[in-house]
Amino acid sequence: MDDQTPLKKTPLHALHLSLGAKMVPFAGYDMPVQYPAGVLKEHLHTRAAAGLFDVSHMGQVIVKAKSGSCEDAARALESLVPVDILGLKPGRQRYGFFTDENGGILDDLMITNRGDHLFVVVNAACKEADVAHMEAHLSGCDVTLLEDRALLALQGPRAASALAGLWPEVTAMKFMDVRDASLLDAACIISRSGYSGEDGFEISVPSAQAEQIAKALLEHPDCQPIGLGARDSLRLEAGLCLYGNDIDTTTSPIEASLEWAIQKARRMGGERAGGFPGADRILDELTNGTSRRRVGLKPEGKAPVRGHSKLFADGEGGTEIGEVTSGGFGPSVEGPVAMGYVPTDYAAPGKQIFAEVRGKYLPVTVSALPFITPTYKR
Repeated sequence: MDDQTPLKKTPLHALHLSLGAKMVPFAGYDMPVQYPAGVLKEHLHTRAAAGLFDVSHMGQVIVKAKSGSCEDAARALESLVPVDILGLKPGRQRYGFFTDENGGILDDLMITNRGDHLFVVVNAACKEADVAHMEAHLSGCDVTLLEDRALLALQGPRAASALAGLWPEVTAMKFMDVRDASLLDAACIISRSGYSGEDGFEISVPSAQAEQIAKALLEHPDCQPIGLGARDSLRLEAGLCLYGNDIDTTTSPIEASLEWAIQKARRMGGERAGGFPGADRILDELTNGTSRRRVGLKPEGKAPVRGHSKLFADGEGGTEIGEVTSGGFGPSVEGPVAMGYVPTDYAAPGKQIFAEVRGKYLPVTVSALPFITPTYKR
């Protein structure tokens, strides 16, 4: 995107300004990076109570088979993702990713069975490419990018009680459940999921009612607005990938330690094994392993190790072995945390390696992910 292209605004743009947000360009949008409380307090508030995020920049897409059968839509979409979508029950959601012919990751996404169609949420920076990708390959389906909906994320241990004030039935939902709900008479779609490692919800709302619903949620004493800065530190502590940083077309799902998202049905010996782009490589890596893996990294001391820092086997910087993909300070962990790729020989938790920070080689310990204990409501 060049500097001449005006930034897009979400339906909550005016609300962000009224709340004193510091705005920054992100994925072509003018987005709040933090509010007056600051990133550290916003992060800790989300872990302790409830935080409201504007994620309306993300793409909300309907995939509907021309036959009207959700099974046909699921079968079609399975040709683009290594995920079991046919086995996804109505009202349930699943994480997945588009792969390319080389087994790299084009984008990661959430897929919901909505009964007569699939509802797919994709990353903001990839949404036009993702829609074009689906349109090019899913000839039996209509693919519609919803332009008239906002997306709110309500995250934290008190998110359910904050949302229950508008929709009491929310308390019955389990992790990855998706339900239709009426919030202040607006037709919404609520999923019990999120990007923080906490219990929480993502709420698709009509654009025209987005500000009214956001304000109503923020009236709850436990709920505060949270910006992109804390969203990033929360997801890093939760060991969750950011597309374009931790995963992209140069990383396979197995290298990225995402094999948990490839169900048995799509694996070797499964009833619908393969049949997705890059299947030969991905299925081979599932069986035989990879030469490198995404791992958690805990730097010693207080200095954060940022993305693109080089990783070395020794403290003299003699043998470069990998690179940090995301890094920063983890407020809940009370220290720096990072993720990166290292050779499989170095991927065991407890292994000590070194990161280059301003010409010095700082000790870093390979760590199991996530850095915090998730509180999803199973």
